[in-house]
Amino acid sequence: MIAVEVQHFLARARDFLKGLECLEREGAYILNDDFVQFRYSPALLGIHCAISYSDALRTGMGCTDVSPDDHRTAANDLRKRLADRKYGNLKGTDRLGNLLSKKSNVAYYPAAMRENEVKEIVKKVERFAEWAEETGRQLEIEGW
Repeated sequence: MIAVEVQHFLARARDFLKGLECLEREGAYILNDDFVQFRYSPALLGIHCAISYSDALRTGMGCTDVSPDDHRTAANDLRKRLADRKYGNLKGTDRLGNLLSKKSNVAYYPAAMRENEVKEIVKKVERFAEWAEETGRQLEIEGW
């Protein structure tokens, strides 16, 4: 049963990551004064990608209460679960925490995002995704 849930979150994370790659390939989040295309989509899509990777890892390590309401605590929960397994590379949990801290600003606040902010978020998401994929494999999480 856990493997099915892990695969669900993992498929969603990979789908979001592919969406980011499509936007990047099309240059859709290169912003300038004359034309703004997809100012918020890449950032929010990336943050949701990280959330789905986190949900896959946490579920695979026994978290039974992954829900939309617990994203604020997801980074700390992931860090604790990894530490309990004596997993040494916790860099991804810091990236996750940073990304989660930006979610409300991206989704709800009226201030416009600058191109460099969008690129920074996307870069952190890509690094987090690499870390999550490696972590899932190294921990041999069922369904990964």
